[in-house]
Amino acid sequence: MEQQQLIPHLFRTEYRKITAVLCRLFGIEHIEIAEDLASETFLSALETWTYKGIPGNPTAWLYTVAKNKASNYFHRHSTFTEHILSRLKYTSPATEEINIDLSDQNITESQLQMLFAICNPVISPSAQTALALRILCGFGIDEIAAAFLTNKETINKRLQRAKEKLRIEKVAIEFPGAHQLVQRLEMVLTTLYLLFNEGYYSASKDAVIRDELCLEAMRLTLLLVENESTNLPAVNALYALMCFQASRFEARKSESGELILYADQNETLWDYELISKGGYFLHRASTGNDLSKYHIEASIAYWHTIKTDTEEKWEHILQLFNQLLQINYSPIAALNRTYALSRARSKAEAIKEAEKLVLPGNHFYFVLLGELYTGIDNARAKANYEAALCLAKTQTDKKAIENKIEHLKGA
Repeated sequence: MEQQQLIPHLFRTEYRKITAVLCRLFGIEHIEIAEDLASETFLSALETWTYKGIPGNPTAWLYTVAKNKASNYFHRHSTFTEHILSRLKYTSPATEEINIDLSDQNITESQLQMLFAICNPVISPSAQTALALRILCGFGIDEIAAAFLTNKETINKRLQRAKEKLRIEKVAIEFPGAHQLVQRLEMVLTTLYLLFNEGYYSASKDAVIRDELCLEAMRLTLLLVENESTNLPAVNALYALMCFQASRFEARKSESGELILYADQNETLWDYELISKGGYFLHRASTGNDLSKYHIEASIAYWHTIKTDTEEKWEHILQLFNQLLQINYSPIAALNRTYALSRARSKAEAIKEAEKLVLPGNHFYFVLLGELYTGIDNARAKANYEAALCLAKTQTDKKAIENKIEHLKGA
């Protein structure tokens, strides 16, 4: 891999590891120091490799430089030393030398502990997701701003406020105690769920899917699955859901980047290895008595990996949506449940349910009504599609709706 490709690739994969380890070592109050040292490491790589060439083991080179920079900082700043030395777990009292452990095990533990520190109720869900993208995924400010459909200044302020709040509250970078684990884990799963959905239902840059967001959410969720204390049914269910959804990535978008709706997808493009993996983790999730929204959504996603339309399939999906709405109501789930009703029963019955929802600002609502009225009252179908077109925010959504209107004209 050439340098211009290698350094960005390593930044994505290694920056987060170095930052998490240093944050864990120095504490949440010195999070900017950890970020700066990690960034300086990559700046050194850019400067050195340009003239001396890429080293034989680039990752090991980065880790060595990161350790040296952290040690140098540690010795140069007496105030930092006085406040940190007394509580560092990895310092030898005899030598007062800082031991920066960049082993795979410590990296994993550091990332998991940072995940719990970031997903803390003292900061907002949007701030949690932004911090996770920055510290645990290595995303740049521009990328995070694009994900949130905002500008760099807004993201920088959001990140600074979140870090300051974590400092003020003296949030520890550690696993929560057994009595807090389930409650804190719920917030972690919510953040990862939102992160995956931002990629899967991306509204940024007019992209149908931002694969990298989904893959980062899956990577962090797998860390939870592989950790004994967090390998719980809801975690396995969330990972199963992600596998099922990710299995249809290639089929969801055309070569030109346009959205391909489920009914029109080419199932030969589905990733059946991921579908199989989703089934495995859904089975692992089916222990105990707790039923989370992730269990139900994963089950719904499983039925969508069966392309053949049958009454049994849609009836199962309908009943699952009924369960989901009982434990976690959302307008989108209600819309999807209504579509499932149309497939399991009839469009006429679904129209009655849809018109009870009344979601005037939601373009998906009008898309659903357009779909339901198609073939029954095409004039009303067209009117609803046109209302959806006015509300749609991305070119991807607008193009999909325009295609529906064109189809009606030809009917």
